[in-house]
Amino acid sequence: MTSIGFDEQELISRAFQALQRSYSPYSKFRVGAALVSTENEIFGGANVENASYGGAICAERTALVKAVSEGHKRFQALAVVSDLDEPITPCGILLNKKSGRQFIREFFSPETPILLVSQAHPANNASETSYKGPLIKRTNISVLLP
Repeated sequence: MTSIGFDEQELISRAFQALQRSYSPYSKFRVGAALVSTENEIFGGANVENASYGGAICAERTALVKAVSEGHKRFQALAVVSDLDEPITPCGILLNKKSGRQFIREFFSPETPILLVSQAHPANNASETSYKGPLIKRTNISVLLP
């Protein structure tokens, strides 16, 4: 059964839950992601590092691999979170890689919403912050990987 919408707050909340499971002992840069399938199932993922950096996997790919391995190949949206105030883009802020974005392009239509979320978002239950920027930046893969 295909949905006509998704719960944005639940998706963001699940991304923050995934963030808590990040394994990032080398960079200390935690990332969480959550995506919702057209069947309304949400899959979370966290970044997982190892000493060879190149062998690390980003949070977005973790979530996508979990979903695809469970038979889901069409998605309504993706949320990406980190510990930074400024929202980050998928596999693009520190690793200078585009493999995560290419992975997203494989399974997302060009206009599928991608929500880049600040750690200051209320769903994170974060402490007070002086951050005054946007809590969510909305984009899609056709903008991130033209």
